[in-house]
Amino acid sequence: MRRSDFDITDKIRTTDPIEVCDQAVSLFRVLFPDGNARPMQRAFDDLTKLYHGKHPDYHPCDTEYHDIQHVLDVTLAMARLLDGYQRDPKEGAPLSPELFNVGIVIALFHDVGYLRRRNDHKHRFGAEYTLTHVGRGSKFLREYLPTIGLKRHATAASVLVHFTGYERDADTIKMDDPVLRRIGEILGTADIIAQMSDRCYLEKCHDRLYPEFVLGGIARRKMADGQIKVIYKSGKDLLSKTPAFYVNAMKRLDEKLHQAYRYAESHFGGPNLYISEMEKNAVHAAAAISASGRSRLRRAPPSTIPDTLVIR
Repeated sequence: MRRSDFDITDKIRTTDPIEVCDQAVSLFRVLFPDGNARPMQRAFDDLTKLYHGKHPDYHPCDTEYHDIQHVLDVTLAMARLLDGYQRDPKEGAPLSPELFNVGIVIALFHDVGYLRRRNDHKHRFGAEYTLTHVGRGSKFLREYLPTIGLKRHATAASVLVHFTGYERDADTIKMDDPVLRRIGEILGTADIIAQMSDRCYLEKCHDRLYPEFVLGGIARRKMADGQIKVIYKSGKDLLSKTPAFYVNAMKRLDEKLHQAYRYAESHFGGPNLYISEMEKNAVHAAAAISASGRSRLRRAPPSTIPDTLVIR
C-alpha cells in the first residue's frame, strides 16, 4: 500500500528535501553528465531554511495544504516532466542544463508567496496571501535567481511562475522563447498533477485547503454590491465540488497547458502514473461525497509544520 508521505511510485519521501533533491539531481546527471547542478542544490537548501523558519527574513510555513510536501511533490513532478520532455523524440528543441535548473528552482519556490515576512504586522497567517501569493512569488524569484548564478533568467522566471496561478489566463502569458514557454506549461502541469495525485488529496482538501480558502477570501467573496457570496460552505462542500474540479483541471491540462502531462509517459516508459492516481481520487471523491461525515476520509496526511502554527 502506498504511504502517505511518499510519491506516486512509493519510493521517494516527499516530505524530505534531501530525497527529492537527490532524485532531481540524479535525473539531471543522466541528461547532462557535465552540467552544473549547483543552482538547484543551493535552492533546495534555501527552500528548506525558508519553510522551516530558519531564514532571518521569513516566518516558517504555516499553510498546511500548501506546505513543503506539496512544494517537493510538485518539484519532483517537474523534474520528471522535464526529463520526459528531453527524452521525447517528438520534441525538437532540447533543454540546456541551465534551463533544467531554472525549471526546478521555479517549482521549488512557486508557492513561496504564502510565507510571511518577519516584519509583516498586518497578516497573521500566510493563507491570507492566497489571492496574491503568485505575484509575491514572482517578485521573490526575480530577486533570488541572480543570487544562485541564474541572473539572465530571473525575469523569465518571474513570468513563468504565473503558469501555476489562475489570476492570469495561460494564453495571455507572453514568452517569446518557445522552450521557456513549454517550461511554464510543464510547471503549471506539475502543480496540478502532483497535488491531485497525492494519496491524501481529499483529506487535505477537506481539512486543510478549506481553512486556507476562508482566510484567503476564496470561500466567501464580497461582491460589487456589497453582498457576500458563499463559494464553499464547509470542507465537505469543497469536497463535493472535487469531481467537477477534476474535469476542469483536465480541460486546463489539455487546452491551456497543451498536454504536457504526457511527458510523464516518456519519463516512466509506460503508463502515466500521475493521471492514473488523479482518476482514482476523482472516483474516491464521488464516494466520499455521498458518505456521512468523514467516514470515507480515513487517510492521515503527514504533518510538516508545528502544531502551534496550524490554522484552527
